[in-house]
Amino acid sequence: MTDTATQYETALRPLTAVVETLPPHAWDASSPCEGWSARDVVRHLVETQRETLTGNGVDLGEAPDWTADPVGAWNRHSQRVLDALRDPDQVDRPIEWFFGPTTIGATIERFYVWDMYVHRWDLAQAAGLDAGLTDRELDLVERGADALGEALHLDGMCRTPVAAARDDRTARVLARLGRLA
Repeated sequence: MTDTATQYETALRPLTAVVETLPPHAWDASSPCEGWSARDVVRHLVETQRETLTGNGVDLGEAPDWTADPVGAWNRHSQRVLDALRDPDQVDRPIEWFFGPTTIGATIERFYVWDMYVHRWDLAQAAGLDAGLTDRELDLVERGADALGEALHLDGMCRTPVAAARDDRTARVLARLGRLA
């Protein structure tokens, strides 16, 4: 197993637990991502991962169908990604990405794993669940935000920071991403 696969799987387990816990009515509930339902958040995760991976030669098979079974679609997608990330040849493949030359593995580690932690909270909020972000995960979210720098608040990324609704670490970290916890 590659380090990238380990990092992806570490983020995947608690995210999948939230995905699998969402009650059917919550899939169409509003998320903290403006204009997005819970279904849209998961679709975003899949589409952006697929775009980067398939656009750089990784075969993930046919895109999942979201209409009938969003949980199954997520599980099929994430397993295909994890399988691809177990292959060092895939992980080490050089690519041109938004931030310049890099590798598939570095892109997954730097951005997509980070995105999975952040959007796990968004999904949980849409369903009234606890995302259960740990201090270690909050460290990763903060480091990811630091690494993104000014790009963190570009259109399509995170909203501008807001004042934290509570004085706890989760609320402060998420407020930096434009989310009220």
